[in-house]
Amino acid sequence: MAAVFLYLVFSVALPAIIFIVHRSSRCRRLRLPPGSLGLPFVGETLQLISAYKTENPEPFIDERVNRFGSLFTTHVFGEPTVFSVDPETNRFILQNEGKLFECSYPGSISNLLGKHSLLLMKGNLHKKMHSLTTSFANSSNIRDHLLVDIDRLIRLNLDSWPDRVLLMEEAKKITFELTMKQLMSFDPCEWTESLRKEYVLVIEGFFSVPLPIFSPTYRRAIKARTKVAEALSLVVKQRRIESESGEKRKDMLGALLASDDHGGFSDEGIVDFLVALLVAGYETTSTSMTLAVKFLTETPLALVQIMEEHEQIRAKKGEGEALEWSDYKSMTFTQCVVNETLRIANIIGGIFRRTMTDINVQGYTIPKGWKVFASFRGVHLDHEHFKDARTFNPWRWQNNSGATYPANVFTPFGGGQRLCPGYELARVELSVFLHHLVTRFSWTPVEEDKLVFFPTTRTQKRYPINLQRRDRV
Repeated sequence: MAAVFLYLVFSVALPAIIFIVHRSSRCRRLRLPPGSLGLPFVGETLQLISAYKTENPEPFIDERVNRFGSLFTTHVFGEPTVFSVDPETNRFILQNEGKLFECSYPGSISNLLGKHSLLLMKGNLHKKMHSLTTSFANSSNIRDHLLVDIDRLIRLNLDSWPDRVLLMEEAKKITFELTMKQLMSFDPCEWTESLRKEYVLVIEGFFSVPLPIFSPTYRRAIKARTKVAEALSLVVKQRRIESESGEKRKDMLGALLASDDHGGFSDEGIVDFLVALLVAGYETTSTSMTLAVKFLTETPLALVQIMEEHEQIRAKKGEGEALEWSDYKSMTFTQCVVNETLRIANIIGGIFRRTMTDINVQGYTIPKGWKVFASFRGVHLDHEHFKDARTFNPWRWQNNSGATYPANVFTPFGGGQRLCPGYELARVELSVFLHHLVTRFSWTPVEEDKLVFFPTTRTQKRYPINLQRRDRV
């Protein structure tokens, strides 16, 4: 028994010792950014996860920046990773997409989005599809086609609100319905609501271990993803038939089918593409809506000012008259609120990339094949770039809407070749939502509900508020 025990200990300890020795030897050969790789295999993943369950949005990064500086080495999610909280380094990473760095995401996200998603595309295909998506979500198309449905569907949702709501859940419902309308021309119905419930399960799987046998969450996500794909496949098949017979619709699916002149997109490819766009339009914008309301509630002067701005817009319109593009462009203080919400609560906290060769930056070397994480929110919350960076202060964006901030310092939608193609659409949806909310309701939080920034934390999905309808709708 003793021999067996010693054998087991030796068989477990030897690989760990070899790993540590090899790692230390390689670190001595290269001048890596300072930091700690943590425990063998596990690295500092547990510290990262536990830190993001706190109220501070960047505790993991804060601690290491204080110790090592704005560029540091760690080991998370099974791989050595260099974190950057330096604007110039982040810009360097974004500008060298496809040259020195390539897109790389955890397996759980890749598997659930599908290999044909825009997030995972590379090279010329990515450029083509990114351009197509950008042209669909640009200012002129929002103004001429999308705004009317954004306004209508937001009003329809707010009309159905009871006296108490869980704001995050209602915001998710709004953004899902908006995205379904924009992508495939579906108005809210029993079918879209059923699809939304499956989609919630898919998104929960993004932040789980991508092994169905060990993770019930991931197993449910895979099943839900299959159901979503089957439902969307039926829509794509029907729309392809309609398109071939000459029937055209001005939605994203219509744009995809119209651009498929030579049959280059399979139904599976289009489904993957739509699944990824649903993620982009659903999760991030709804969280921004919720946090904007939370920040305004905690900043009474800002709430009063934004209410005054929207009351002036509403006073010029007839009863029930929809917002127009000129109304949106007149929401100057609202854009300050939107900017500040995106700065503090940048939902896409950063991007993962993988080095395609050894990279020299700031006098250090990042080895080929390592992950890098360009932290956007870490820069946004740095007092060196924004005075009182952890304080919600929309007035900092006045005087030409914050144009004095360098483009590499304020990056809520990423940048470079992978700049979020729906950035203007997200801003419009958030602005229209705030308009109808502040002109229709006054509200108070039911209780002190602490929102944190880790995606799997359930409290982020709540923020209950009591509503009181105002006289004029």
